[in-house]
Amino acid sequence: MIVVNAVIHSKREDIAALKNIISTMETASRAEPGCDDYTFSVELNNTNILRITEKWHTVDDLKAHFGMPHMDDFQKALAEYAPSSLEVKF
Repeated sequence: MIVVNAVIHSKREDIAALKNIISTMETASRAEPGCDDYTFSVELNNTNILRITEKWHTVDDLKAHFGMPHMDDFQKALAEYAPSSLEVKF
């Protein structure tokens, strides 16, 4: 199993503006082959932090995810509301 944890530091209002694309990203990613979990969450004690938790069966499943249209749409939206930092761990 491949686990991905991402931490995005952003503005509360930018996270709110991304709500629809985040919802689309969660739903579409969860439907992909090899995806066991794909969840966005905002920290309760710091609403400027958005977390992404992903679980994939294999590295190949994760690589395929990076080429999906919804990933491209999410990346474009994230660029429009650029975070102050982004950290991803596998």
